[in-house]
Amino acid sequence: MNPKVPRAGRRELGPWAIPLTYTVVTLVFGLWFPHVEHYVLPHLMSSMSVAAAMSICGAISSGMIALTGIVFSLAFVVVQFSATAYSPRLVLWVARDPVVSHALGVFISTFLYALIMLGWVDRNASGKVPLISSWIVFVLLLASMGMFISLVERIGLLKVSRMLIFTGNYGRKAITQLYSPGAAAPARIGTQEYREKPVSQTLTYSGRPQVVQAVQVAALMKLASDHNAVIEISAPVGDSILEMAPLLRVYGGPGNLDERALRRAIEIGDERTFEQDPKYALRLIVDIAIKALSPAVNDPTTAVQALDQIEDLLLRLGRCDLDIGHYRDHQGALRLVIPFPTWDDCLRLALDEIRFCGANSVQVTRRMMALIKSLLAVLPVERHAALQHWERRVQATIMRTFEDAEEKKEAAVADRQGLGLGEEKPAGKPEDEAGSRLAIKGR
Repeated sequence: MNPKVPRAGRRELGPWAIPLTYTVVTLVFGLWFPHVEHYVLPHLMSSMSVAAAMSICGAISSGMIALTGIVFSLAFVVVQFSATAYSPRLVLWVARDPVVSHALGVFISTFLYALIMLGWVDRNASGKVPLISSWIVFVLLLASMGMFISLVERIGLLKVSRMLIFTGNYGRKAITQLYSPGAAAPARIGTQEYREKPVSQTLTYSGRPQVVQAVQVAALMKLASDHNAVIEISAPVGDSILEMAPLLRVYGGPGNLDERALRRAIEIGDERTFEQDPKYALRLIVDIAIKALSPAVNDPTTAVQALDQIEDLLLRLGRCDLDIGHYRDHQGALRLVIPFPTWDDCLRLALDEIRFCGANSVQVTRRMMALIKSLLAVLPVERHAALQHWERRVQATIMRTFEDAEEKKEAAVADRQGLGLGEEKPAGKPEDEAGSRLAIKGR
């Protein structure tokens, strides 16, 4: 199970709002329902003894508050450690997973209701134990165990292999949604004619630094069509915007478009999201790889694992039509222009920093050569020029980094495992093969 990533622009409950809601609901319900049960349903009593009920409720309430403190203290330590090991931006998605907040809320509810239940056991020296409330305590205890298991599963997501898969999954999802057939009508002919029209309106940003998270294409298309104008987005998805930064420009049209509607169509937040931004997944995976290649960590195997996910994302991007930034209405008139990354942009982001940081690692250079050769073998011809450029850059890095000719040759071998089975396998001599057979028989 992967944590749910909130959609850009959607207002979500804060991380403490969910546990606070659980607390308030439990207090209100706990102060109301036992009264109803005591006075309206006096005959529904448990066969459990008063002493046993008080012992059980006391143990549950004291145990839950201790468990809550220990579990979440350890969880925060693990998240903090993972933020330094991977990427703070990536671990933040896990830390904000609603399961974490719901688990804390259920733990608090179990503690509070067990504590309230103690006040209704042997009420007015009746020697009775409320039946329904006692079952509610047990149900909450079972729910707490279930949430504890879910929380452990979420913390397990912080393993490097699962973190890479998690990020790659959202990258694949973003690519499928953004470049799906019919998502946009690419217009390669006459796409710059709109700039011959005068700029009738410029929308600028005002406020603290934030990030463009998504663009509502349908809303902007309607505005542009209704006013016979062309809207050009100046700040693409993923860009940081500062005070007075231009968000969009309107070309042509009889007058100004509704500024509030234009602002609502550009979703802005504090952080980048995966929606409409497949480069963000590449960015996070590259962050993991270059941090693993830093001298303090020195873990090239993690970088090789990251390149597995990067290759898959590049394979999917290379098979898509990336020229989707020009949108036309039903009459064929250009109405909206949004800058999206090109194939060269994706390759530069995916390979350049890893090439630089992993120049001294034979594992990394061999895996990068295998990545490029694999993409050359399966992607369309129009993608080959950029791939061959990066193949030459990796080879130049190898020639510059390694001094020995044999080391240069070994580092340039294409190997999907880094140091596994390369494409070039030296032929063994007959006597070597005979010796190998004798060794196998000897064992």
